[in-house]
Amino acid sequence: QVQLVESGGGLVQPGGSLRLSCSASGSIFRIYAMGWYRQAPGKQRELVTYITSAGTTNYVDSVKGRFTISRDNAKNTMYLQMNSLKPEDTAVYYCAFGGISFSSGSFYPNYWGQGTQVTVSS
Repeated sequence: QVQLVESGGGLVQPGGSLRLSCSASGSIFRIYAMGWYRQAPGKQRELVTYITSAGTTNYVDSVKGRFTISRDNAKNTMYLQMNSLKPEDTAVYYCAFGGISFSSGSFYPNYWGQGTQVTVSS
């Protein structure tokens, strides 16, 4: 069983930055693909970005050039650096561990964190 704990959310002004962290239990951290989802009020949860075990990354168009996902296998931790934040980035952000579908090439989650609130407002 993998347990995930997010941290780093908060209130930030438009144009500001935040770094989210996702710490994981377990000794097989390095074999998982990992991703960040977000869910804004009244909207469906969406996949924002993911990183494979080999370090390949993928981003939704709305965050390309502003967000960066990374992982530190030695620390069992994944990060999401968010720059140039916009009010529309306001959401609860969830980290997830999972895999990459062989048929579609897309990320699928198996384990979820509890979520951390990010609010972008002046």
